[in-house]
Amino acid sequence: MTELPSARGAEVGRRIGVGLMYGLWKPRVLGAWKVPASGPVILAVNHSHNIDGPMVMGVAPRPTHFLIKKEAFVGPLDPFLTGIGQLKVDRDTTDRTAITRALGVLDDGGVLGIFPEGTRGEGDFASLRAGLAYFAVRSGAPIVPVAVLGSSERPGRLIKALPPLRSRVDVVFGEPFEAGDGTGRRTRKALDEATGRIQKQLAAHLENARRLTRR
Repeated sequence: MTELPSARGAEVGRRIGVGLMYGLWKPRVLGAWKVPASGPVILAVNHSHNIDGPMVMGVAPRPTHFLIKKEAFVGPLDPFLTGIGQLKVDRDTTDRTAITRALGVLDDGGVLGIFPEGTRGEGDFASLRAGLAYFAVRSGAPIVPVAVLGSSERPGRLIKALPPLRSRVDVVFGEPFEAGDGTGRRTRKALDEATGRIQKQLAAHLENARRLTRR
C-alpha cells in the first residue's frame, strides 16, 4: 500500500509558510473563506514564480499537499519537502505512485495543490495539462481557483530570483466548482470536456482577480 503524505507535516509546512511569507513579503489574501472548511479540495494555482507554491501554502486556510516536480527534491530539500507533506511527481512519465498518493490525499478529505500549467510560465492558465481534470473527475473534489499576482512583476534588488522584499503579493481564492459533468465518466472525451470547463473557469477567475487587485 502506498504511504500517504503526512497531514501533520503539511500543517507544519503551513506554519513555516506563514512565518516566511509574512516575514519577507506583504501578502494580501482575498476570498480565503471560499475554500471549503472540510472535505477534499483541489487548489488550482497559476504559476509564474517559484514563490507561488510556498505563498499559497502559507496563506491558505488549510494545510495543502502540493504536487511538485521531482527536480525540486534535491539535496536537503528532498527530506524537507517530504517531511512537510509535499508530493514528488515525475512529469515525464505517468507517475503512478504520485497519482495514487494524490488521490489518497483527496480520499482522506485533504487539500491537493496543483499547478495545472505543469511548468512555470506566464501564469495565465493558457495551457492546461489533463492531470487536474483527471484528479477532479476521479475524486469528485471541487476545484478552487487561486491567482497569485505580483510575484513576478519585478526582481528583488538583493536576490534577483525573488520578488522585492516587503513588496505586496496578492493571493485571490475563487468560488469552488465541479469539473465533471455529473455523470462520473472518466473517458478521454469526458476528461477533455472537463479540461475545457476548467480552463474557462480558471481564466475567468484570473481576469476577475486582476480586476479586483488592479494588477
